Amino acid sequence: MAGIIYQILASSTLLSLGLYHLTCTARNFLKSPQSYSAKPFYPFPFSPNHRLKHLPLYLLILCLFIAFLHQSITSSDPDPLVKGRTPVYRFITLNSAAVLFLFFLVSLSLLISETTSFLPFPPDLFFAFGSALFFLHYSVSESASSVQTSDLQAKCDSISARVSALASLMSLTLACQPKLFVAEVGLGAAICLQGLWVLQTGLSLYVDAFIPEGCHKLLDVVSGVEGSTKCELDESRLRAVAILDLVFVVHVMFVVIVVMVTYALVAKTVGTRKLGSYEALPANAADNNHIQMKALTGTQA
Repeated sequence: MAGIIYQILASSTLLSLGLYHLTCTARNFLKSPQSYSAKPFYPFPFSPNHRLKHLPLYLLILCLFIAFLHQSITSSDPDPLVKGRTPVYRFITLNSAAVLFLFFLVSLSLLISETTSFLPFPPDLFFAFGSALFFLHYSVSESASSVQTSDLQAKCDSISARVSALASLMSLTLACQPKLFVAEVGLGAAICLQGLWVLQTGLSLYVDAFIPEGCHKLLDVVSGVEGSTKCELDESRLRAVAILDLVFVVHVMFVVIVVMVTYALVAKTVGTRKLGSYEALPANAADNNHIQMKALTGTQA
């Protein structure tokens, strides 16, 4: 039960962060396309209080700290009915805790940079930090998928690693090209996709109704860690992997729809300003200009 609750909270945090970043990115671009530049954090735009402008960053730091504590505590979680306190499971969770702690430090330094002049780091440096941390998360997830005893857990970790690799690529692109609007949208979409996949991972591993047919939870595993969901037959395992691939494609389609809807709603609220566009003169203004030109020509003659 604790596993699915943690997955839901992590998914909610990532989804909220991704949607907030997508909305602020579209708003920043539509307000002034010519002077647009990507930002690692957007202050809350509708807050009259100066302190509340950084509320999303405060919440992110709090969630990262809670996630770090959770991974640190579960790294010593005993599971004597399976393999006991195995070094494999301990090192996997410790690696995840270390990555979360690094994200926590970068977020804290971003808050200090936004609110004080103690760390005047440029935005591209934070994007470079984010790219490195997303790549580190990719490496940790890919390594975890190769040593998992659960086929479902290994597949979920492998897909999560690919999403982190995409986020790393988008962050690196923004560090080099901060005016590339598509890259910042891709970063927000990758965060949303990661949030959806964290939820899907929890459902596929801990909720009986979502576990693929032919796979089951081990009833003698209390804490639900390290190989708690098994597929007995190879046919069932391959079927479960194919289902997860299909579900991932559905999540990607959903994120694409969310991005388009978010941009459309922000554009309707803020309005669009096209680069190099002009408005046609009214008919009466054109007639007045024509009369003035004729009068000027007659005077010169």
